[in-house]
Formats: sequence, structure tokens, C-alpha cells
Amino acid sequence: MAEPIPTEQWAQVAEQIGGPLIYKKIPVQQPGPDEVLIHIKYSGVCHTDLHALHGDWPLKTKKPLVGGHEGAGIVVALGSLIEDIQIGDYAGVKWINGTCLLCSFCQQSDEPLCAKAALSGYTVDGTFQQYCIAKAAHVARIPKDCNLESIAPVLCAGITVYKGLKESGVRPGQTVAIVGAGGGLGSMACQYAKAMGVQVIAIDGGEEKRALTSQLGAETYVDYIRSENLVRDIKAATEDGLGPHAVLLVAASERPFQQATEYVRPRGTVVVMGLPASAYLRASVFESVIKMISIKGSYVGNRRDTAEAIEFFRRGCIKVSYKTCGLSELQKVYDLMEKGKIAGRYVLDTSK
Repeated sequence: MAEPIPTEQWAQVAEQIGGPLIYKKIPVQQPGPDEVLIHIKYSGVCHTDLHALHGDWPLKTKKPLVGGHEGAGIVVALGSLIEDIQIGDYAGVKWINGTCLLCSFCQQSDEPLCAKAALSGYTVDGTFQQYCIAKAAHVARIPKDCNLESIAPVLCAGITVYKGLKESGVRPGQTVAIVGAGGGLGSMACQYAKAMGVQVIAIDGGEEKRALTSQLGAETYVDYIRSENLVRDIKAATEDGLGPHAVLLVAASERPFQQATEYVRPRGTVVVMGLPASAYLRASVFESVIKMISIKGSYVGNRRDTAEAIEFFRRGCIKVSYKTCGLSELQKVYDLMEKGKIAGRYVLDTSK
């Protein structure tokens, strides 16, 4: 039997840009004809959520806003047009809440580039609430043998880094440097790379993140805090000293984005995924030309990437490093995030 749906729910609401967060009860919405209502059991917390709260990206933010875009839960209500998902199914709400499905980008599997994309926890209310609406075409289909608590961060961090690895073109046996390897995205990037047969150089700061990335399969750790010459140390970590074949930039600060082209090998690829506020990417034109370097951005994955990333998790290739706390404790998580003191990911239990 379908579970009863309340008229009110607990949520974390930002009434204005910059906060404060207000933990309060709000109405439970009903899904439209092409939407589903998901009872969110767990939601990961992403650095993007902090940007949404601060409003420091050049995107218009919904006000008031319920943030969050890594929500895993159970389908409890369906729109009248929905036939390919059932009440009781496991499903996830992702960053891409819905798109037009008609533009040239949507038609060529680049739906994240749709000009009309709705963004969970940014332009529409997201997963820091107990019940969340999303377009049925875009919710992640989660197999019933997956744990909803541990899969929640895969719905953004996992999909994003998996897509970045695909965009990099790195092949089994080659080497990728992951900048920000001990964070929420980086810790999963280490594992996806390992599962794809790619050697990992983890770049981050501190012994806690050294231990974490080593546990997740990184062959080498370069501590940017202790390194006297980061470019030299990263190149030295590769067998031939030429540098990694690809660099994944998932850091939350600007400086690492200025160094990547200096240590990536000739014909290497630098993939930009992290989005520090107001940051710029600079590279030597001379070095970029004579080394024939590729620099590209990688946004969140499409629906096919989502299914593939989830399958890696289902098969046990990805073990999400996370800590769990209650939805009511979101501000504490943000405080730790502001200080750069989170290794892995935080997951919110919406029942607390």
C-alpha cells in the first residue's frame, strides 16, 4: 500500500540570499501531470548548496529557497501522465530537476545544457525537505538493492566526476590527477577512476585526506600544504616524469585552476568541474600550444551517465565516504564546509 502523504513537512528554508536557514514546517506540494513526488529519506550536502545560499553564482536563485540536490527516497505520488515509474519505487532527485526535452541539446543527450533546465535547490525547491517534486523524465531510477543513505551523494558528486572522467578521455593504465581528491567529489572521483582502470594521483591538504584517498585507491598523494614545488612533485609522481594524462579540477578555491596546465603532460586534458565563486582559469598560451593541451569544462551528467554511475555503485565499485546527521543540523554542516573541514560528504537524514 502507498504510504500516507502528510499536508505539512519539515524543511530547511532560506527566506533570502545569504540566509539564515530556518528549520520549519512547510506545505507538501502535489505533483503536476509530468512529475513525481518523492519522499526524501536522505540528502547529500554539496558545495553548490552553499553557493545557492550565498547567491554568489551568476544564476538567478529562487526566493525563498529549499536547497539540496542529492535526494534519495521513495516515490509516493505520480502525475497523471506518468507510466514508466511506480509508487514505491526508489528514485533520486538530481541537480537537473527537469528540462524541455525538445531543444537540440535535449535531443542529443546534452540535456544539462538546456536553456530551460530547472535546477534542484537553486531555481526550484530541492531536497532539504521531506517531500520533493521533480520531472519524472529526470529522476534517477535507483535499484531496490541499493542503500538510499549511501547512494545519495552519488546523485550529484558521483555522476559529476564520472562524467568528467569520460570527458577527459583518460584510458585504463593511464594517470589522472584529482585536485581536491579528499572532498565530496574528489573522494568519489578516486573510486570511479580506479574502477575504470586509471591510476590516481590525489592532490589535497592534510593527513586526514591522505589517509582517505589512500583507502580509496589513490597510488600517490601530493599534499599542497607541505609541497615546496607542487608542479615538480606531481610530475615526479608519474612513471616517466611527464605528468598525468588528465587533471580533474574539483577544488573549491581558484588557485589550483591556475596550475593544472603546468603539470599535465603534452596532449593531456584538463577538465574543469569545480566552480569557485568569481574564479577564472588562466593558462600560458605558449605552453598550451606547444604541449597541445586540451582544456574543457564538464557539467553534470545526462540521464545515461546517471544510470551508468549508479550501476558502478550497485555493483560495489563505489563506497561513498560520508557522515550522517539530521536535516535539522544543516547549518552545522555548512559551517564545517566554510572552514574546509569536511573529508568526504555529509548526508542528512530527513527524519531528524
